[in-house]
Amino acid sequence: MTDDLVGAFDNRADALAAGLRGNALADRVFYTASALGDFGLIWVVFALLRALRGGARNERAAARAIVATGIESFTVNVLLKSVFRRTRPVEQPDHPLPLRQPLSSSFPSGHATAAFCGATLLSDGDPLAPVYFATAAVVAASRVHVRIHHASDVVGGVVIGLALGQVAKRLFPLRRGGRAQMRSWR
Repeated sequence: MTDDLVGAFDNRADALAAGLRGNALADRVFYTASALGDFGLIWVVFALLRALRGGARNERAAARAIVATGIESFTVNVLLKSVFRRTRPVEQPDHPLPLRQPLSSSFPSGHATAAFCGATLLSDGDPLAPVYFATAAVVAASRVHVRIHHASDVVGGVVIGLALGQVAKRLFPLRRGGRAQMRSWR
């Protein structure tokens, strides 16, 4: 029953994505987002840009995001994917743009996990939070568009990424010292 529901969800999402496949602009946006999401590259760039804005808080946020997404990547891509071993969608014979073909399990989407973990951490106290989450959504959606992941892989990745981001925020808060930090834990 659960497999039927997940399969129906994946098929519906793939049918929606199929309406945009072949559109030059959509292909360019989603293939580029997918490529920038490889190895969490876009989150490292965003973290460095936040650090360059100056201030100890921005520097701590950037360092925390880089370290946490590195830990997230290992946890998801090495440990978690080895447990699930889900097959990827049927590969398109010809992708309109270059695309790296991963060999790991399809579930969960590492791109979606890194995207939402990175967005959660970088958005902490930053007015650019909507930019981070919009970028995360595009990176995550790109994996369905390019047919590297099932939509349920992406949803699972989003949930895991948000959870890991919250855990990292709790373990390594940006505030320092005394009572102010203790209050932030409540």
